[in-house]
Amino acid sequence: MHVLFKDVKIQYMETEVVNKNDLKKLSPVFGQLSFDNHEQVVFCNDKDTGLKAIISIHNTVMGPALGGTRMWQYKNEWEALNDVLRLSRGMTYKSAITGLNLGGGKAVIIGDAKTQKTPELMLRFGEFVHSLGGRYITAEDVGMATEDMDLVRTVTPYVTGISEEKGGAGNPSPITAYGVFMGMKAAAKHAFGTEILEDKVIYVQGIGNVGEALVENLTNEGAKVIISDINQGRLEEIRDKYNVKIYEGDNLYAEEMDIYAPCALGATINDETLPQLKAKVIAGAANNQLAEENKHGLLLQQKGIVYAPDFLINAGGIINVYAELENYGKKEIIRKTENIYNTTLEILKNAAANGITTHQAAFDIAQARIDARRLKNTKGQLN
Repeated sequence: MHVLFKDVKIQYMETEVVNKNDLKKLSPVFGQLSFDNHEQVVFCNDKDTGLKAIISIHNTVMGPALGGTRMWQYKNEWEALNDVLRLSRGMTYKSAITGLNLGGGKAVIIGDAKTQKTPELMLRFGEFVHSLGGRYITAEDVGMATEDMDLVRTVTPYVTGISEEKGGAGNPSPITAYGVFMGMKAAAKHAFGTEILEDKVIYVQGIGNVGEALVENLTNEGAKVIISDINQGRLEEIRDKYNVKIYEGDNLYAEEMDIYAPCALGATINDETLPQLKAKVIAGAANNQLAEENKHGLLLQQKGIVYAPDFLINAGGIINVYAELENYGKKEIIRKTENIYNTTLEILKNAAANGITTHQAAFDIAQARIDARRLKNTKGQLN
């Protein structure tokens, strides 16, 4: 069943029809602070598999909405909705600033990926993705692996990040990390006058697939890396593998460091942590690192902390999966990802020259590209 309301289509599964006036009162979407003129939000429910998922399509001006699926044990459904709205919006600007002809979308599955993810659940989720007819293309994110995308591919073509054996670009995590590494080097160049990270003290928070790949890049360059994660076993594994230090304190944000690299979940730069931050540069893989973009971006600027916008420097993953749609190879993937360095440096210089935050400088470039495409699309329709 589909209900139309103010240019936004909301799809409720196994729900009775309500009128438009009641919808605004009942819907959790429009009351969310993270709702930003999203085009479509789809609530997916399947009793047999236990699937509870939300697919959010923020904007399709540039092309179909592409973004990964995250499986996480959210505290409640409001938290899941807030996350998917913020993530899908970020994907819009990530694709735009990277020069990809893609819109922004994201999906979240509510549950513990380690204990509740089953083949049946993933196949049912794939069917929901397929029902959108290509408006949303999914990929791998937190709690997902390449084999999950291979499984989803058996029920829908609207999936990327499938294994190389099946003709895909493979696991995007190493490319995501490489893009963050490039962005970090550009931020270091801006802050320290050199892109060389040797002997720089860098705290990497979150040692998932992307975090580990970033640690590998950093240690290869001789950086002094300190790692933190909620999984002690994982910390010890990465420590032994790369000869790095585990953070043993209780307040990472107040530690003396050159670079803070958040690579876990978002909003770690907030009212509580920001006043304590002693890092000179923030450059990490996490999405939506600023709890409040304008407020916390401005406070970072006032503190003189160089912030490399997350939706720019973590774009390596989407560059990797976009290759499956545009049929370009590894060489072009690497070239596009390395260009994150140039774009980051340009944005940091632009922000400094114009007295604006780095987030705003990046956002303005992305929004200008979207606006130009919207105008072109409108003229094409009129002709």
